[in-house]
Amino acid sequence: MELLDKLNWRYAAKAMNGEKVSEDKIERILEAARLAPTSSGLQPFEIIVIKNKDIKEKIREVGWNQSVITDCSHLFIFAAWDTYTKERINYMFDLTNDVRGFKNEGWENYRQQLLNSYPQKDAEENFNHAAKQAYIAFAHAIVAAAYEGVDTTPMEGFDAEAVDQILGLRAKGLRSAVLLPVGYRKEDEDWLVNLEKVRKPMDKMVTVIE
Repeated sequence: MELLDKLNWRYAAKAMNGEKVSEDKIERILEAARLAPTSSGLQPFEIIVIKNKDIKEKIREVGWNQSVITDCSHLFIFAAWDTYTKERINYMFDLTNDVRGFKNEGWENYRQQLLNSYPQKDAEENFNHAAKQAYIAFAHAIVAAAYEGVDTTPMEGFDAEAVDQILGLRAKGLRSAVLLPVGYRKEDEDWLVNLEKVRKPMDKMVTVIE
């Protein structure tokens, strides 16, 4: 029940007070994102953590002037791979073999299957697939933050190309997918803070097929 209580407590904060989130909490939130499942275990994204005030200001300018971008403690940028390459796929398969200390024939066959598929696909299709994986980690970060008593603001309202330029992401083979300001709510300036959470009733959301 504790986790559900935390999820009922959380909401998309519309104003933050600038208070710093402790680094140990930030590390646990990031670790939850790192542990998120992804398709084929490729983890096709990176998380850029911004504490720099000037960079936050630049991103706010291309983020619909939303105050939480500058008033948050840490700004997470979930940046997906711009495409899948043989090098990127091989890195994750090689890492798995190194960590586990052995090679598996089925695993190596699966590597070849991916190598024969993803790199040949259109880059935009690959980016969209990678961005979906980033969203899984993004959701884990939101839940982990709530568990830590930390507020977040899931944010798609920004100029992705401009953010990419500000952070030099394209040169790294990355494209921004979604933003997550992390911090603490400023209750006296947040119109949403005291409103009841509204979600579909369970019977409108879930269908059980026996």
